[in-house]
Amino acid sequence: QVQLVESGGGLVQAGGSLRLSCTASGSAFSISVMGWYRQAPGKQRELVATITSGGNTNYADSVKGRFTISRDNAKNTVYLQMNRLTPEDTAVYYCNEKVLWDDYWGQGTQVTVSS
Repeated sequence: QVQLVESGGGLVQAGGSLRLSCTASGSAFSISVMGWYRQAPGKQRELVATITSGGNTNYADSVKGRFTISRDNAKNTVYLQMNRLTPEDTAVYYCNEKVLWDDYWGQGTQVTVSS
């Protein structure tokens, strides 16, 4: 059974930084495409960033240059370093794992950026 556990969310002032972590268990992590998505109140869930098993990354335009996704296959963990946060980054952040035809989600972690 695949389980994704996120951590690192919280309250931060605008301009600050947070680092999210997501640790996977029970999955073929090393061959998975890992991603971070977010959902703000009243909005649809949107892609933030993804990283392939080979380390290729993709970012939403709104976070390019501010957020960095990385992974440690030895620890089955994917990270999202978020810098220069703005109130518009306030959302629940979800970890996602795609492996072959399967798709898994974490429970989400709240990120709140105060102005």
